[in-house]
Order: sequence, then C-alpha cells, then structure tokens
Amino acid sequence: MDRPPHGPADRTASDRPRRGTDDTTALDLGGIDARRSAGLRPEPPAPPGPDAARHVRIFGSHAFFRLWIVQVVSSFGDWLGFLAIIAIAADLGGEDAGAAAAISLVLIPRILPGLFLASAGGVIVDRLDRKRLMVACDVSRAGLILLVPLADSLLLLVVLSFLIEIATSLWAPAKEAIVPNVTPASHLATANSLNLVATYGTIPLAAAAFAGLAAVSDGLAGLSVLDWVDGPRLALGLDSVTFLASALLVWTLPIVTRSKEMRRAAASKRRLDFASSFRDLRDGWTFIVGTPVVRAVMVGLGTGMVGGGMMIPLGELFAVDVVGAGDAGFGLLLFALGLGVAIGVSLLSLVQRRLPRDSTFVSAVLLAGVCLIAAASLQTFFVVFLLITCMGLGAGAVYVLGFTILHESVEDELRGRVFASLYVVIRFCVLVAIGLGPLLASGLDLLSDALVDGQLSFLGADFDVPGVRLALWLAGAVIVGASVLAAASFRRQAELDAEQAAGP
Repeated sequence: MDRPPHGPADRTASDRPRRGTDDTTALDLGGIDARRSAGLRPEPPAPPGPDAARHVRIFGSHAFFRLWIVQVVSSFGDWLGFLAIIAIAADLGGEDAGAAAAISLVLIPRILPGLFLASAGGVIVDRLDRKRLMVACDVSRAGLILLVPLADSLLLLVVLSFLIEIATSLWAPAKEAIVPNVTPASHLATANSLNLVATYGTIPLAAAAFAGLAAVSDGLAGLSVLDWVDGPRLALGLDSVTFLASALLVWTLPIVTRSKEMRRAAASKRRLDFASSFRDLRDGWTFIVGTPVVRAVMVGLGTGMVGGGMMIPLGELFAVDVVGAGDAGFGLLLFALGLGVAIGVSLLSLVQRRLPRDSTFVSAVLLAGVCLIAAASLQTFFVVFLLITCMGLGAGAVYVLGFTILHESVEDELRGRVFASLYVVIRFCVLVAIGLGPLLASGLDLLSDALVDGQLSFLGADFDVPGVRLALWLAGAVIVGASVLAAASFRRQAELDAEQAAGP
C-alpha cells in the first residue's frame, strides 16, 4: 500500500512513472509522456549538499525560500485586507443587525469564486505562464484594494471583493503548481509545513498591524488635513503595497515553469477556444476522479476540514453546555486545536523522511476522527483539551501530507487543475461545517429531546446527548469513514502502479 519513504519521491520527475488511473485510456493528458521523453518538462532542483547555506538546507532551495517569502508577504496582505473590508462593511451596514448582515453579504463573494470558478481557473493556470499569472494577479489585487475605500455602497464593495477573490483563486493554485519545480522532492513535506505557517501564522501579525494602524489613525484625527484617514484606509494602503511587493518578488524569482518549446505549444491554446477549454477541464476532472491517490487526498483533506470547521461554530456551545467550561473554555479549546496543528506540522517536518506517506496520511485522518468522537463523549475539560490537541495534530499532518502527496504524484501539466479543485473541496467543506453545523446541532437537539428526552442510560448512569454532542459525533464518524475510503483508494493505487510496472 505504501510508497517507500524515499523511493519515487527522491527520483527526478523524468524518472518517475506516471501515476495510474482507473481508466488511463480515457484521457490523453496533453501528451505528458512525449514531453517528458523529449526533456521539455521543468525539473525540480537536486537536494542541497552539506555545504549549502543554512536557509537552503532548511527550505530545500534558495528559489523556494524566496517563494516562501512571497507567500508570507501575500498572506499578510490578504488577512490585513480581509480585516479592513470587514470593518468598512460594518460601517456601511450601520448598527447591530445591519452591520452583521453587511459583513455576511461581503463575505459571500470571498467564498463563491472559489466554489464555482476555481476549476475553470485551474485550466487557465495550466495554460499560461504561472509566474506571469501570479504577477498579474498581485498587480490586479493591489489596484482593486485601492478602490475599496471609494466604495460608497455595499453593492460596490461586494463587486470589488468578488474581483479580488477571483485573482486570489488564480494566484493560489499557480503558486502550488510551482512548488515542486523549485523544491527537491525530499523537502516537499517540509515545504508544505512552511507554507501552512506562512498562510495562517500571519493572522496574528495582520491583526496586530490592523490594531496599530487604527491607533495611528486616531492620533492623526486631530489634523484637519488628514481627517479622512482612518484605520481601514491605512490598512488597505499597506495591503496594496504588500501585493506590489509580492509581484516584484515573484517577477524576480528564478523560476522556469515551462520550456520555450512548451510555451510555444501552449500558445496555440490561448485562443478563445471553448471546446479545447472544456476538454482541458474534463481531462482534469477525469484525472482527479480516476486517480485513486488524488481521490484519497481530496476525501481526507475535505473531511478533515469538516471536523476542524465544526469546532468553530459549535465549540462555544460544547464548552458551555457539555463541558461546563464557559466562554474561557471555548477559547482554550480553539487554542488546543491550533496547538495540535502546530505540533503535528512540526513533528512531521522532523520525521517525514522516515515515514511512509500513504499509511501516515490514513492514520492521521483516523486519529482526527477518533479524537473528535472521544472529545465529544467526555466532560472532563482537561481530557477534552488533550483530545482536541490530538485532533489538531492529526488535522495538521493531514494537511501537510495531502499537499505533499499531490505535489509528488501529479504532473506539472495538471497541477493547476488539481490544486484548484482541491481548494474547491476545502472551501466547500469548511463552508458546510461552519454554515450547517449550528443548524445540524439544533435539529439533532430537537430529535434527541423527542426520542430519548435528551438523555441515554449507560451502565446505570444517565448520559446527556444534546444536539451539539450528536453533531460532533456525526462529524467524527464522517472523518473515520473517510480514513477507510482513503485506505481503499491507496490500495487501489498500489494495484494500478504494480500493473503499470509489470507492463502489458
């Protein structure tokens, strides 16, 4: 079932066998094998030697180190702009319910492009020069962000948020598709751990910067010349600068994602050809559905996001009504989840070269599901805290290993479509968890009251079964089921790889 800890991952891209699909005759994949044999595919760098600079030994290559700096700058700008847009939406919405409704309305376009346009965006990422596409997206976001303070209505703010999110939904899969071209295969898990840090570790930095800029704007309020300056406008100005800095850094990166021959071959596809675009989109989805290892990662990552996402809307109810820890307990449970993710990512970075990817991924999914079920079953806060930490550990490992497996298994020509689709799955599962979690808990609460009066007897003791506990049990069961499906998919992939190695 498992690939060796090094094995195919340590060979060059041109030496790796193409991952089998359940129906390899169903798609041509754009002549991948012919381009590989002709030496037209971009090759990853060799692992750094013992004499390499410290940052190169950690990051795998100087090019990935610079790409990581790009992601830190871009993610910081994303979160800073996100906070500023929320503040502006609340101001436009007025007081109380109006402000809440305005924030919800503005957040919708942050989700919709990723759900409905990302797959088509993946075709664009696979056709165009990814480096230039990232620069274009950064410049576009810098300009759009500067227009946000001019929005005098919620409708205009929604439109601008929608356009910003479209650019972001193209930038992210383009970056992911570039990672294997600038990172040695032996450093891919570490690279994905560092990417996770760049994406979410910048949240407190952005929050601190937003608060600092608000304080600066208060200090400038007494100057009549600058009375139009406020915290959100300053934050958006800094956000625009971060996107321009990101564009400049990307433009100077030593990345060659396509050879000249490949760019010429792709140029013929850049014409407005809906039939060709549809075929590319179809081939991408055929590869995703027909390749067991990709299916396993999609299912495992998506359901892992459901479990983690459920803790956000239901965590407070669980902490107050079940554990009896109050609002402070909810904050500690979220801290436990984040702590577990940090521990999982750190441990994986240290030992990933000695671990089989597939079975570790399945075990991490299973760990997350079992710990969520166990945590929802208990009432002792300290034990629940430890279980939620272990759940976060599994979730962090699933995230890093899932991206690493896809980086190793998916050819350059398909990475844009695959990672765009992965982001669709993640966004959808998080949206389902956050949006439907409270409704599910409420419905199960009514059902529990109607059927068993909210309690079950177990070994002579009464056991409360409120809706929030049942909802978390259900989420955990879904994650456990996903681990079983992922294991079956990896076994199927091993069978296909063996058939391919055996030949006709």
